[in-house]
Amino acid sequence: MRQLDESGCDVLGSSLALPSDRPCLNSFWASPNERASLGSFAPPKTSRTMIRMMSSSGAPRFTTREATSSVAPGHGGPARLLCVVNVSEGRRPELVAALGAAAGDALLDVHVDADHHRSVLTLVGEQAPRALAEAAVAALDLREHTGVHPRFGVVDVVPFVPIRDASMAEAVAARDAFARWAATTLDLPCFLYGPPPDPSLPEVRREAFRARPPDVGPPTPHETAGACAVGARRPLLAYNVWLAVDDLPLARAIAAELRGPHVRALGLQVQGAVQVSMNLLEPTVVGPAEVVDAVAQRAPVARTELVGLAPSAVLDGCPASRWAELDLAPERTVEARLAARGW
Repeated sequence: MRQLDESGCDVLGSSLALPSDRPCLNSFWASPNERASLGSFAPPKTSRTMIRMMSSSGAPRFTTREATSSVAPGHGGPARLLCVVNVSEGRRPELVAALGAAAGDALLDVHVDADHHRSVLTLVGEQAPRALAEAAVAALDLREHTGVHPRFGVVDVVPFVPIRDASMAEAVAARDAFARWAATTLDLPCFLYGPPPDPSLPEVRREAFRARPPDVGPPTPHETAGACAVGARRPLLAYNVWLAVDDLPLARAIAAELRGPHVRALGLQVQGAVQVSMNLLEPTVVGPAEVVDAVAQRAPVARTELVGLAPSAVLDGCPASRWAELDLAPERTVEARLAARGW
């Protein structure tokens, strides 16, 4: 079965057999279904956090809870790195709010999906990801996890993303520092991924604990927390197009046609609906407008979904008259969230 990884690359299921006394940590043992979508919410300017639980079909289930910041922003200048932490929890809103609160004012955005049982938290800097990871390892147990999203750890994926004038070398340095810290402080085996010659995230997922040992940390999975993939990558855009027809073979055919150097795509069926789920690897080259128009040439489009935040350059690249149709908005850009936090 093909899977779409966080990096936007197609990856294959694994035949990894794990010891019976270990949690099912390999992402394709643990998650046999294909990737769906993530719900989204924008944290307000204060430390009060609103959690909106979304099912993969897009039908909202609202639960709210206030979360109090426990970490000061601690920034002395413009933010240079984002960190998009993927945690294996998406069904307990109070717990997701507590994890977000651990990141304090460095939290820019949260995506929660109950079907995936997964949340994606966009943070600023290097310290907030550590606070979040420590809270997640203390609160979550991968052995109790069920969900459709692939995973092999409670703190599953931690990519560092350079922004503004930051270099990829800075992101790689932050990646390596986080992995050393997690291995030492949390006893987590960490696999590194990033720009060549480092492996891709799909390669790490396929080979973890088989052909590929952890780069740092213990040689075997943590009993309750599993393992962690720590990366460095450029900004990408996660984007879904929902079809108005329930035709999974058609969605898969469209996804196959869209795949290329700038787009990774899968056709998926979730909760009776069909979508083309994509990562746009160069969203200023091939952006939402281009992929929506390409899909619409083959099938009627029911709706579109931006997952998380977009660089403002993506909005600059398409007419404002199409923003609503494409699920784009100025307040859902990385730059707007940074400005709201004073970065």
